[in-house]
Amino acid sequence: MIDMQRDFLEPGGFGAALGNDVSLLASAVPPCQRLLATARRAGLTVLHTREGHRPDLADAPPAKLLRAPPGMRIGDAGPMGRILVRGEAGHDIIAALAPAPREPVIDKPGKGAFYQTDLELVLRNRGIDTLLVAGVTTEVCVHTTVREANDRGLRCIVPGDCCGSYFPRFHAVALEMIAAQGGPGGGIFGWVTTEAAITQALGEAT
Repeated sequence: MIDMQRDFLEPGGFGAALGNDVSLLASAVPPCQRLLATARRAGLTVLHTREGHRPDLADAPPAKLLRAPPGMRIGDAGPMGRILVRGEAGHDIIAALAPAPREPVIDKPGKGAFYQTDLELVLRNRGIDTLLVAGVTTEVCVHTTVREANDRGLRCIVPGDCCGSYFPRFHAVALEMIAAQGGPGGGIFGWVTTEAAITQALGEAT
């Protein structure tokens, strides 16, 4: 579950302050809730990620810091605390998708969930070779994570209705790119499906 954080999804958060329509991301929350419930019932490993940086910003590259205008940069005071800083209210995962006890939370300083994190180690220790990847935003952190996973030999299944973007056309194209040139073995980066199809498949498997 990629970056379902308050600053990205809630009205009054950092995403909204940038002028984005956060309701476009909110539409992914109910399918994600159903997907989480299904995964937990099936006994799957559930992992959550959060994009954010150390309070001292030592892990934030200057190029990333300078991308936004002054006052809206990483570490600046935002509507829900310092922007994209770990431990601040906006950095936390929304209550509707809160991690259950013992579900790992991966704090990442970049877009992809593998960069500068222990995610690969967690997956290897649990013998996991297939990922169901959901969250926001489709074309940025979800897509980057799927690409990283693909290069590590992992299979990726993306339920499109469990993902969201501030830009609907980016969402659509990102999903098309994952499934492009697909066959029984998947597309270029994996498979695109729906929450309902995954729920049905897991129900039949159990």
